[in-house]
Amino acid sequence: MINFASFRGIITMISDFVTGQNGPNEGCFKIISVNNGNGATVHFVVSPSTYFVDHITVQVGDLITGYYDADAPVPLIYPPQYQALVIVQDNPYQNVKVDYFNNQLISSDGLLQVNLSPYTQIVLTNSQSFSRSPANRNLIVLYGPSTKSIPAQTTPSTIIVMCLSNP
Repeated sequence: MINFASFRGIITMISDFVTGQNGPNEGCFKIISVNNGNGATVHFVVSPSTYFVDHITVQVGDLITGYYDADAPVPLIYPPQYQALVIVQDNPYQNVKVDYFNNQLISSDGLLQVNLSPYTQIVLTNSQSFSRSPANRNLIVLYGPSTKSIPAQTTPSTIIVMCLSNP
C-alpha cells in the first residue's frame, strides 16, 4: 500500500533530469517544476514508469496534479523533489482519485467509495484488461458525479489498477 500525497499547480518548467550516468537511459527522465500560485514550488522527477492519465503530453502552462509516495525518501533540498508516480492534467469534466482502495472499495482516506457497474472499464496502466477484483489495490479512479455523503459514492467510468511490485 502506497501512502499517496499530491501537489497541484501550473507547470513552470520541463527539463531533462541528469542522472550523472551516460548510457541508454540518458534523456529518459524529466524534471517538471510545478507552482501552486501561493508561493510553493515542487519538482517532480518523471521516469518512464510515471503514469500519465489519459496518456497526455504536458507542457509549460498546464494545470496538473502530481501524485507521489509520501513515505518515500526525498533529498533535503528546496524546492522539494518527488518521484512522480501519477500525473493528471486537470479536466473540468473528469474527477480523479489516486489511492489505495480496501475490500469495500473505499479509499484509504475514507472520502470515496467506488460502486462497480458492467460499464466500468477496469484496466492496467498498459491499457490491457484487468480480470480480477480491483479491491485491496492501489487504483486510479476516473469518475464524474458523486454523492455528497461521506464517503462520497460514485460509479466510475474507468479504474486503472497500479501493479507497482513484482509478482
